[in-house]
Amino acid sequence: MKVTEHIENAKGKTLFSFEIIPPQKGKSIQELYDNIDPLMEFNPPFIDVTTSREEYIYIDKGNGLLDKKLTRMRPGTLGICASIKHKYNVDTVPHLLCGGFTQEETEYMLVDCHYLGINNVMALRGDAMKHEQSFVPKDGGNHYAVDLVRQINDLNCGKYLHEVMDIDNRADFCIGVAGYPEKHLESPSLQSDLRRLKEKVDAGADYVVTQMFFDNAKYFAFVDKAREMGITVPIIPGIKPIAVQKHMQILPQIFRIDLPEDLIHEVDKCKNNAEIKQVGVEWAIQQSKELKEAGVPFLHYYSMGKSENIRQIASQVF
Repeated sequence: MKVTEHIENAKGKTLFSFEIIPPQKGKSIQELYDNIDPLMEFNPPFIDVTTSREEYIYIDKGNGLLDKKLTRMRPGTLGICASIKHKYNVDTVPHLLCGGFTQEETEYMLVDCHYLGINNVMALRGDAMKHEQSFVPKDGGNHYAVDLVRQINDLNCGKYLHEVMDIDNRADFCIGVAGYPEKHLESPSLQSDLRRLKEKVDAGADYVVTQMFFDNAKYFAFVDKAREMGITVPIIPGIKPIAVQKHMQILPQIFRIDLPEDLIHEVDKCKNNAEIKQVGVEWAIQQSKELKEAGVPFLHYYSMGKSENIRQIASQVF
C-alpha cells in the first residue's frame, strides 16, 4: 500500500514509522531484526531503508604503497526491504540516491522494486563524497532530487530511459522527498529551499519527510510556508532523539540545525551518555506529543537501526 493511502485510511490518526540503515557487509541481518522486533507492537505501516553511496578505501599493498578502491560498506537496501516486507508483512520504502548511481542503475532498481511489490520510494540527491567539497553526480546519473523524481514519474507513465512501453502492469510508485524546516545546508535561504521543494512536488512527489528538528515551532512554520507556496502534499515530521554527547556537536555541524537552549541546558547537566540518552528520550516524547496533538499524519523516527530509545518514546506516545 502507498504511504499516501495509509494516511488516507487513518482518517486523521497519527501513525508511527521509522527508518533503519542496512548492516555493514559481512554482518548478520539478525541484529537488525532484533532491533525491529520491539517496534512492531506500534504497528508501523512502513519502514524506510537507507541507501549508502560509494566511498573510497585504501588497501595496503606493502612497501608503503596503497591501492585506492571504490566500495559500498552498506549494500543490500533492496534485499533488506524485501526481507522485512516478507518477515513482518509491512510496507518498505527504499531510498534512491542520485549520488553514485547512473540513471540506468536507478531504472534497474525501480524495475526490481516493481517485481517485488514495493510501491513506495524515497527520492534523494544524497551527500557529497567525503573528499568532495560539493556534490558531484556520477556520469550518467541524475544531478538533483527533482531529476530523480521525474525519472520515477516517467516510469510510472511507462516511459523508460530508452523506450516507451504500452503495458498494462505499469509501476505506480508513491514518491517521497525530503524537506528541511531549517533549510538545506547548501540553500541560500529557506524561501529558496521551499521553491526547490515545490519543484519536486510539481514533478510528481507525493509526500515529504522532514529532516530532524528539535524545535516544533520550526516544523509548524515550515508547513505554513510550504502551504503558502502551494505545496499541498502531506509533510511528515522526522524525529531523532539525542543519544550521546557528540550529537550536540555533530548534528548542528553536519545538518546545519539549531538546538534549543532548554535542550542544551538539560544535556549540560548530564554526567554521562546514559543520562543524555534519557534527556533525548524525554525531549522527543514532548516533541511527539505536541506534534501528534496537532494532527501530523505520521511521526517518523530516525532509529539508525537501534530501537531501545525509539521504543521508550513510542510507548508514551502511541
